[in-house]
Amino acid sequence: MPQCRQTRVRRPAAARPWLALALALCLVPARADEPDWRDYAALLAAHVHDGERHGITLKLVDYRALAADPHYAAALAALAQAPLAQLVDARQRLAFYINAYNLLAIKVVVDHQPLASIKEAGNILWPVWKREAGVVGGERVTLDDIEHRRLRALGEPRVHFAIVCASLSCPDLRDEPYRAATLDAQLDDQARRFLANPGKGLREDGTRLRVSKIFDWFEEDFGGPDGVKKFIARYRALPAEMELEATLDYDWRLNGR
Repeated sequence: MPQCRQTRVRRPAAARPWLALALALCLVPARADEPDWRDYAALLAAHVHDGERHGITLKLVDYRALAADPHYAAALAALAQAPLAQLVDARQRLAFYINAYNLLAIKVVVDHQPLASIKEAGNILWPVWKREAGVVGGERVTLDDIEHRRLRALGEPRVHFAIVCASLSCPDLRDEPYRAATLDAQLDDQARRFLANPGKGLREDGTRLRVSKIFDWFEEDFGGPDGVKKFIARYRALPAEMELEATLDYDWRLNGR
């Protein structure tokens, strides 16, 4: 990609229309071709708020108010018609499919209200994760499709702190969409916040450090047991004498207000 460089120029700007064009191009956002998340952003800003439920501090979602918001139907329509061919690099695909997962998890809850847990939208033989959740770019998908076929395949373990299965022990639903241009900082922030939350991320318990079962379920994504320790150490200091266990209880109750 061409780079914008400062150049000594002696002619007046009026005689250099090409320079004005070059400067204008440099000011265009690098990810201008990303899908339009304006309606989804409006939903998150209006209906995701700090709260506490059953001793866990988290972002709570007002599903009832969200479902009645005109931005909800518009966001789903935009997702269904999203131009997937424009997702030309890994960061764009990661940001897009994280947003897609989170929006469709919200849709599953709205479609099956009232629920005490998103798992009630499925059963033992046909769990919610394997049921059709909605349409993404013209394709009917399940939450499993997005998580395992799209996101995990990209090899970025931090997605596990960005996708939210509408439960209390899930990572918090971020109150803004993920975007390719800011993705790295957003994912780091999600991991840091999750591990700073003793209610669901990491808790010191005597001589043990108990962490979320996410690190057990997806241990291979972090590079095995040693990889888990190294990953966590990027965001939290780990006392050498304390044993690390992925044994925090996982509360599947709904993250609703």
